[in-house]
Amino acid sequence: MSKTVVVFQSKYGSTQKYAEWIAEELSCHVFQRKNIKSTDLESYNTIIYGGGLYAGGVAGINIITKNFDKICNKNIIVFTCGLADPADKENTDHIKQSINKVFTDKMQNKIKVFHLRGAIDYSKLGFIHKAMMAMLRKMTLRKDYDSLRSEDKEMLDTYGQVVDFTDKSTIMPIVDYVRKL
Repeated sequence: MSKTVVVFQSKYGSTQKYAEWIAEELSCHVFQRKNIKSTDLESYNTIIYGGGLYAGGVAGINIITKNFDKICNKNIIVFTCGLADPADKENTDHIKQSINKVFTDKMQNKIKVFHLRGAIDYSKLGFIHKAMMAMLRKMTLRKDYDSLRSEDKEMLDTYGQVVDFTDKSTIMPIVDYVRKL
């Protein structure tokens, strides 16, 4: 198998959990983004990058975008991690639109992207993320409850609680994709 690395940036732990599970399955190196230099990526054949979704952006994705010209001959896989249910096409379309704002056409054609569902513990959120979630809740409460998407209802019903959607089995499409390279 080719030399593979998993690199991640995780603020609350879900992305790290997935990165470690993927690295374990593939028996490869895993690094926090802050602990690897972009030049280190050049020694790997397959680069898997995982970042949390925050306000539509992927945390730390610039390690891929800024260094793309140096690593474009590698297998590049990106996985996102967020609360949005990746089984919902509307969510994945929205994530894709956000990613395509930072990926050039060449990157979009080269990089394989996967989406994984994370977790939230409101007691551990930083001030900005608490404020964002409070604003989202407030905006959602203004809507007719019966017209809300199931995901929005779920957010309202579990607001302030610990909610964990992480599931090790959901890494298998990534693992299988890498094994077939």
